[in-house]
Amino acid sequence: MTSDVPLFPLAPHEYAPSSIGRVLVIACGALAREIIAIRDANGLDHIDLTCLPAQLHNTPDKIPEAVREAIDRNRDSYDDILVAYADCGTGGRLDEVLRETGTRRLEGAHCYAFFTGLDAFDALEDDQLGSFYLTDFLARHFRTMVIEPLGLDWHPHLRNMYFEHYTRVLYISQTKDPALEQAARAAAERLQLPLEIHHTGYGLLTSFLDDGTET
Repeated sequence: MTSDVPLFPLAPHEYAPSSIGRVLVIACGALAREIIAIRDANGLDHIDLTCLPAQLHNTPDKIPEAVREAIDRNRDSYDDILVAYADCGTGGRLDEVLRETGTRRLEGAHCYAFFTGLDAFDALEDDQLGSFYLTDFLARHFRTMVIEPLGLDWHPHLRNMYFEHYTRVLYISQTKDPALEQAARAAAERLQLPLEIHHTGYGLLTSFLDDGTET
């Protein structure tokens, strides 16, 4: 997978924080573009960003300790640390790490919920069960995040095993990008499911960064 944002931990000296009031956001690599866009658009110059690999979502049990290591590695260089993850399938283990380290994360079970807003996500779930969600990141990297890990290129018959109970692909978009909409259509076709598109923007991610990093 290629990307123009870092999808791996960066050492503190690479940011060289030089004054008080600096905040580090430890984020899932799937949110890197969005966080950079919000930071730059809102003049949040006191924020630095380090990302853990988005592929950790394939092994969510590894997320809590990866976050802990990033916190421990950076805590002496920053006045505050925010964690741009939802629970992300950790079954509450990430929250245990955050309680122990005195850090805080985004609300919600996963990024789909904080992009839409928690109540709106519940309404989408109640409206129709069996939604396979895409974000801008997943539309952009559908092959490397879905097709290849599931082995669908080599074993296309597994599509029925994995997706027989899904009823739609629901693309919640952060940006209105025709190329990404086309990528979402191609993903839905690959999964043999109808596509719905809901534009959400950055959802709760904006307020999390803005309200949570006031200096």
